[in-house]
Amino acid sequence: MSKQINVALIGNPNTGKTSVFNALTGLNQKVGNYPGITVEKKEGICKLPRGVKAHIIDLPGTYSLNASSLDENVVIELLLNKNGKDYPDLAVVVSDVENLKRNLLLFTQIKDLEIPTILVINMSDRMAYKGITLDIAYLEKELKTKIALISTRKNKGISELKELLTHYKEISAEPCLNASEIDTSYFNNLRKAFPNQLLYKLWLVITQDVNFGKTDRKTYDAVEDFKTKSKADLKRLQQKETIKRYQFINETLKKGQTIDLKSAKDLRIKLDRILTHKVWGYLIFAVILLTIFQAIYDWSSVPMDFIDSSFAALSEWVKVTLPEGAFTNLLAEGIISGLGGIVIFIPQIAFLFLFISILEESGYMSRVVFLMDRIMRRFGLSGKSVVPLISGTACAIPAIMATRNIESWKERLITILVTPFTTCSARLPVYLIIIALVIPEGRVLGLSYQALTLMLLYLIGFGAAVGSAWILHKIMGQKSKSFFVVEMPNYKLPLLKNVALTVLEKTKAFVFGAGKIILAISIVLWFLASYGPGDNFNNAENIVTEKYASQNLSEDELNQKIESQKLEHSYIGIAGHAIEPAIRPLGYDWKIGIAIVSSFAAREVFVGTLATIYSVGSDEEETIKNRMAGEVNPILGGPLFNFASGISLLLFYAFAMQCMSTLAIVKKETNSWKWPLYQLVIMSGFAYLVALVAYQVLI
Repeated sequence: MSKQINVALIGNPNTGKTSVFNALTGLNQKVGNYPGITVEKKEGICKLPRGVKAHIIDLPGTYSLNASSLDENVVIELLLNKNGKDYPDLAVVVSDVENLKRNLLLFTQIKDLEIPTILVINMSDRMAYKGITLDIAYLEKELKTKIALISTRKNKGISELKELLTHYKEISAEPCLNASEIDTSYFNNLRKAFPNQLLYKLWLVITQDVNFGKTDRKTYDAVEDFKTKSKADLKRLQQKETIKRYQFINETLKKGQTIDLKSAKDLRIKLDRILTHKVWGYLIFAVILLTIFQAIYDWSSVPMDFIDSSFAALSEWVKVTLPEGAFTNLLAEGIISGLGGIVIFIPQIAFLFLFISILEESGYMSRVVFLMDRIMRRFGLSGKSVVPLISGTACAIPAIMATRNIESWKERLITILVTPFTTCSARLPVYLIIIALVIPEGRVLGLSYQALTLMLLYLIGFGAAVGSAWILHKIMGQKSKSFFVVEMPNYKLPLLKNVALTVLEKTKAFVFGAGKIILAISIVLWFLASYGPGDNFNNAENIVTEKYASQNLSEDELNQKIESQKLEHSYIGIAGHAIEPAIRPLGYDWKIGIAIVSSFAAREVFVGTLATIYSVGSDEEETIKNRMAGEVNPILGGPLFNFASGISLLLFYAFAMQCMSTLAIVKKETNSWKWPLYQLVIMSGFAYLVALVAYQVLI
């Protein structure tokens, strides 16, 4: 039987920790949340020599064990809770060869917890370029550890790191220095009071607000009572501790590290001057965005057409091949059509995540965050709000989780409330299908009208977020006092493996997350559209035959009229007609109304719902886009999806709060149903008004 060990992967932000995690685990990884909190948790399995498996937990990035945010607390709580299932047999601290001094502060703190710790020095391929040389033997001796010098980009040193993980029992757990010398008498008294406890662990309990589970609660309550020093005194002691650690680190690096500044070649300063310029920086960012949206349209058109026609053909094949009956209809008209309505957007969503991943991997996204901070301040948002708002382009849920590093509760609350305005990937299917129907295919300056419309929708969402933040800022009277500090990582070529894993993971999460909802809703919608009460449904064939007896309709035309009669008087038709008066002023019919209501579970359900409704009773091998284009406005005539109704729909989805999962996360983060209900009512009400005005003006 193979042995499994727990390995905690720890490090400062931007040290390449994710690259190390991907190199060790490959595809054997999953993403979840830490128990009881909504901080993202990545874990994976690494197969080691001699039948050993390493369960690797990628902890949130932290600069030290002096936590200042909730996600940093996760690191401390895991390292201190010895009875926890994820308590590490081994800690791996990932450092950056160019920032070794700063990274070693965290390393020395973890060593004081007497956990066997390996130091990984990443980006070793840049040593010659930066004029850096290291005396590994000397550093290992002084730091009392084993060092793995690696380069994830060049795939060097990974096998040596795996070998060190295999021999984890040989890794020293001895601290590097004696931090208790900052106040000998105080720490001696602490040691006497709790002789069976680890001294540095006690110190962290006294100075940090952390949770240790039920096991050692009595002991830790007693430690809390041991706080004989004031908060100011404890803060001064923490500062002394940091100074002492850096004194040790400086002395160690004097002999263990040599930097030849003359040979260090760096274009970073010149690039930063351009990319973060108050004028050129924004222009470059705008050009990059336009290029991304144009590429999303141009590159994905072929695979999308293939997927669309394939699902239409599959649905028709099922109808022809399988025996007639309810099950065949459910499979062809409900499940296949519903799922086809979401799978068609995989190429565009994958391309979106591809570009976002490249921007992050290259180091450019940090420059964007820095640029956006200038705008945020004017609207009363914290500089730290930039990260959630930008990451909200992928999904609002992790974006709202990312607000945990905002110290001010009011600033954090404002950010939570406005983040859902940012255009997320779930809106993309709705935008893309409506834009394809109502926006012409012309180009201006090489950019298609459709790509420009998509970018405009993203800008409208971002504008709504900062605009509503300004209003909330005025209402709450919040004064922004916090300072925004962002680390500018070095520019680097994106690592293909990391980009591929990110695209695969994010796209898979989107498809399976949406797929579960759509599958369930498609089955329910198919049933509601295929059955109905009363004679108008049950005797549809006789009613239609009598009604059109004098018009000499062909058999196909007659069947279409019969199916239309059934659909209109089915359960879903009755429900749709009930809500139609409320949505008719927006240019929508009852079918769109059903799609809007069902998409309150998740926005992307809109297309799947229409795909299911339009496919019920249809015998034609027709794509969802063609079915939607063929819908006729029953009152005004002409296409139902025209420019006015299309813009109305786009604006409705730009502003409406249609994601139950986001509402649940907001409730969890604010610990109240008040705020998510405010979001639901205000955002949806505003969306209705904007859509109403847009349609009435454009019609």
